[in-house]
Amino acid sequence: MSKVVFRKFSVIVYLLVGFILIGNTVYGQSAQKLDSIIRVSIRDMYGNPDKVIAAGREVVNKAGNDINIKIRGYKLISDGYSSKRDYEKSLEYVIKANQLLPRCQDELLKIQIINKAGIQYHQLKIYDKAIQSLDEAEQLCFDYPVRDSVRVSLGLNYIVRGFIYKEKLNCDIAITFFDRGIAEINQSKVVGNNASKISIAKYNKGNCYILMSDNEAAIKSFLESGELAKEVNAYSLQGFALKGLAQVYTLEGKYTEAIATLKEALKISGNVEDLILNQEIYKGLSENYLAVNEWNHYKDYRTQYLQTQLKIKERERKSISDSLNEVAKEEEFKLKNDIPKFVYGCITLFLGAVLIVVFFFLSVKKSKKTIEKLENVIKNLQNEKPLRESK
Repeated sequence: MSKVVFRKFSVIVYLLVGFILIGNTVYGQSAQKLDSIIRVSIRDMYGNPDKVIAAGREVVNKAGNDINIKIRGYKLISDGYSSKRDYEKSLEYVIKANQLLPRCQDELLKIQIINKAGIQYHQLKIYDKAIQSLDEAEQLCFDYPVRDSVRVSLGLNYIVRGFIYKEKLNCDIAITFFDRGIAEINQSKVVGNNASKISIAKYNKGNCYILMSDNEAAIKSFLESGELAKEVNAYSLQGFALKGLAQVYTLEGKYTEAIATLKEALKISGNVEDLILNQEIYKGLSENYLAVNEWNHYKDYRTQYLQTQLKIKERERKSISDSLNEVAKEEEFKLKNDIPKFVYGCITLFLGAVLIVVFFFLSVKKSKKTIEKLENVIKNLQNEKPLRESK
């Protein structure tokens, strides 16, 4: 009978082990599939951001209890909305990713999310918070034991600093940080969508050179930016590079070349729905048509420019409102946490004061008794002295 029981028990154990192994295999395949979706979707970031957002939602829905995959899914969605310049939605998913960071054990992923927060704050023009996030991410990069693993993150960190310094300080400092960022990314052996990051840096370098009246250097930067964008089918980045190139042509009085370049930019990036890019292209076309006295075309593109500008202002207003609401929630949360600490501190201080008073009272009382005893001793001694003298 015992052998039969033992055999049944063995069968049950084997079945359980088999189910566990099958479950782990299925889970592993599922995680690999989601990881593959993320990697493939990154390539469409600047070409088809709606596809990227849909992929990110799929990843989040299928991530289950895998915190790292879920965070990456939220980041993918956020990046997709950033590509569309929808800062309201982008911020929403950055916040969701940040909320999961305490449960994340992947230090590289933490760096990416904190870097992303810095980018988001820069886009919202909240520069102090942007620098704070970038400083935190930079320190995590320096603390990470394998430098090559963080080179891309560090390079992106420097590029975003370049954006901020371009707007707040001067182009010389900004170009220094763009070059530092490009150098870090170029040294990285990690395979990724690095061409688009360098393309962005070179485009912004081109803008700096325009401000510095160095048209030759600006044209070189815009052409390099466009070539890098072509490598990864980043249509919006190609559009920005062409827009920058057209701006130089306009400054040089080459209005016909500028119009042709801007129309090419509009054609390439037409399906991307990047409002900022469209606004700049419409503005450039209206200005150049005005310069060549083509009034009807000027009015058409001027109208499109103003309509696009209105859409951007509406989005920015919503984004800033959401950001302020989030800050208010954080402050409320801190206040709720700090109030108990303050109350406990007051109670502790009060009890400490009471103990000191009690101790002081007891000390005084004890001192009085000691003094009374001494006085009695002295009196007794004084009373005894005459008796001895009488003898």
